[in-house]
Parts: sequence; structure tokens; C-alpha cells
Amino acid sequence: MAKFEKVSKFADIDIALPERKTAFSAGYDMEVAEDIVIPSYHNLMQAMNSVIAQNIVFENGQIVHNIFTLEDMSNITKTLKIKPTLVSTGMKCQLDPDTYLELSVRSSCPLKYWLILANGVGIIDADYYNNPDNEGEIFFQMINLSPYDIQLH
Repeated sequence: MAKFEKVSKFADIDIALPERKTAFSAGYDMEVAEDIVIPSYHNLMQAMNSVIAQNIVFENGQIVHNIFTLEDMSNITKTLKIKPTLVSTGMKCQLDPDTYLELSVRSSCPLKYWLILANGVGIIDADYYNNPDNEGEIFFQMINLSPYDIQLH
């Protein structure tokens, strides 16, 4: 069973606890804890192009090498501060020891809003509750596939 509660950072903020909206809801609806802009993926990739161009090897006018290691991508991400947007829910969840919480977006989210989860499906382990680094706060890793920045409230 899942027991949701606010993390202390949002104790005085009016955020509804996640709930199942109908009797046959597959999951809990969660709110955004604070306003945030999810930048356009297109704009993020333009910012990366200059760094990527430095790693391309040409031979006789043809690209012969543009492969990046995981370490390369990690360094680019850290240097440019380009990554999926972490959307705060202001919530943590106490779970039974043998369970996990699965984060997903509604099937209509990409179709209507061009928003996807960067990791496809998020997994919150039972022992993440009260994590000392962030009190176990649940975040959604979002990518905006539209050509425009999107504001969430």
C-alpha cells in the first residue's frame, strides 16, 4: 500500500496528496509542486551542437567517427548543464518493503503536450522513502519534444 505525504520543503504549500480520481483509476494523479519551464528538446540540442561538432572526425569530407562514450556524454551534460527537467511533486511515498512505485505519464501526454518521461518509466524503490539526500522526494524526469518551451503550474 502507498502512503503519500509532503516533504518538509513543501509543508506549507497547498499541494493535494496524490489520489485515484475515479473508482477504476489505474494510478494516482500527482500535481506539480512548483512552477517550472520544460525547455524544448530542439533548443537543448542546438546548445549541444557546438560540443558535438568538436568530436566529429572527418576523412575525405566524410564523417568517419562521431561516437561518444558514456563518460563523454556525462561530461557534456555536466559542462552544459543540459539534462531532462526534474519536475518536483513535493511528495514522498511510504511503501511496503516488497513493493515499488511506478511513475508514468498519461498516454495522452505526448500526443497532446509533446511531453515524455526521459527514463520511459520511473521506479521508486520502497527504501527511497526518507532518503537522506532529499527526504525521498519524488521527481518526474521530463523531456519536451515540442519546438517551444512549456510552463507547468
